[in-house]
Amino acid sequence: MSTRKTVQMTIEELRGAVASLDNAIDARFDKERERGEVEGEVRRINTDRSRLAQELDQAEFRANRLEEVNREVSRRLVTAMETIRAVLDR
Repeated sequence: MSTRKTVQMTIEELRGAVASLDNAIDARFDKERERGEVEGEVRRINTDRSRLAQELDQAEFRANRLEEVNREVSRRLVTAMETIRAVLDR
């Protein structure tokens, strides 16, 4: 084999290695970009979860307060009805 063919083969192998390296670098950049996107999505999900948990706490507080008010209204209605009956029975 001549020296020229050996050099040409070596150059072609080197070009192939550089192309493989370029592909590996591109793949790594793609993975890093995807990872950044996933991390961003996780942060957005955690923010949404925190907001929803806070809204749920507020809704539970309002529901409990409405239940207390409902009991008080019911108690007052019973008292009013008993008073009206007592007046009508006289």
